[in-house]
Amino acid sequence: MSQSASAEWTAVRRARLRIAVITGAIITLLVTVVGGVAHTVMVDAQNDQVWRELRYGAGYGDLTSPPVCTWLYAPGVAPLPNAPAGFPLRADVHRVRVTHEAVERTVERDHTVYLVRTQVRADGDVVQAVFDMRFQLADRSHLWFALGVAEVVGLLAAAVTGAFLGRRAVAPLAEALTRQHRFVTDASHELRTPITQVHTRAQVLARQAADQDLPVPHRDGLSRLVASTGRLGEVLDDLLLSASLAAGPARPSERRPVDLVALARAVVAEESDRARARRLTVVVDGPSHPLFVDGIQSALRRAVGELLSNAIRHTPAEGRIGMTLSRSGGLVVLAVTDTGPGFDPAAVEQLFLRFHRGSGDGGRYGLGLALLREVVTRHGGTVAATGRPGHGARFTIRLPECAPPPVVPAVARPVTAAPARPADVPRRGRPRPADGPARPGGSPR
Repeated sequence: MSQSASAEWTAVRRARLRIAVITGAIITLLVTVVGGVAHTVMVDAQNDQVWRELRYGAGYGDLTSPPVCTWLYAPGVAPLPNAPAGFPLRADVHRVRVTHEAVERTVERDHTVYLVRTQVRADGDVVQAVFDMRFQLADRSHLWFALGVAEVVGLLAAAVTGAFLGRRAVAPLAEALTRQHRFVTDASHELRTPITQVHTRAQVLARQAADQDLPVPHRDGLSRLVASTGRLGEVLDDLLLSASLAAGPARPSERRPVDLVALARAVVAEESDRARARRLTVVVDGPSHPLFVDGIQSALRRAVGELLSNAIRHTPAEGRIGMTLSRSGGLVVLAVTDTGPGFDPAAVEQLFLRFHRGSGDGGRYGLGLALLREVVTRHGGTVAATGRPGHGARFTIRLPECAPPPVVPAVARPVTAAPARPADVPRRGRPRPADGPARPGGSPR
């Protein structure tokens, strides 16, 4: 899974298009080659026939009654009324009289082509024969027109054939991707409950070990077990979200205007204990009014939470994290900056690769920022990262702004007493690790 689901399906669509284009190109090449061969054969055959007739007419033709499309010029013979202007060619006549050698040439005039032969007959007269290629040129134009029609029909046939072949050829790959995403979704759902149970049991054992003052190695081992099960639960959540986005990227029934300002403040509040434990200062700088984006609230909360968790993970004690929200050119901009170690600008793209492991002890294998970019992309936005070694990092999300939700008038409802909830009944949901972090592993840099 080195690429996102969106890239995989994009590759499938491109493969189908590529097959259709290649099929069309092959048909076009075949039609062009056939047309070129046919045109060459026709031109050569016509020229050979015309020159043979022209040579015979110049040597033996009746000067007063030449063949169709042919005119014969000789001394003492009046040209025919329909003779083309500009003939005979006096220079060729003079040359033949001097050299007694035949002269042949091609003349383009009056939107047509004339073949001209000048020679000396057996009786000593110099005769010039002129042939009009008008009809032969028309035949060639008709040939190219027919080839053009064949090309259009061939392209249409290529489009249909290419689409059919592309769908058939890529169908196994598309089916494999569908099965892969279905497996990820099913496996994540099936694993979530037992992993949650293991995680909860590990937390209970860790508390009992602390209460009973068991040896330090036992308590440390249980703490690592709690952190590992929590990390595994986070990976499962990432896989579920990624699979759900791939299965239905639009999910219109779940999309609604989301106040990104309120969502960001809520995420910061959730991570406040973790930030205080690491002695970090987290500052939210946003407008007092809401900034709405159209999307899935749970997915956007996960994306913003990943940015903040990533900043907390890589910011040393006594550091500062800033989250700013603003509006710019129809976009809502959310930026998270930190005073951590930063990263090499050349490694920006690697940060967003799935299961990429960052350098040092702060990296882990996981989805992290790759899932963040996938969520933002599916919401029509972009995410960018900037930073330098030793100068912190800045991650910026840009999402299209949308209109606020319509105001629904409140409807009075009867007041009823809610049943008391037993104090010993736990709420549903996967508990977080005992050590507090929302995302134990963080994202690699």
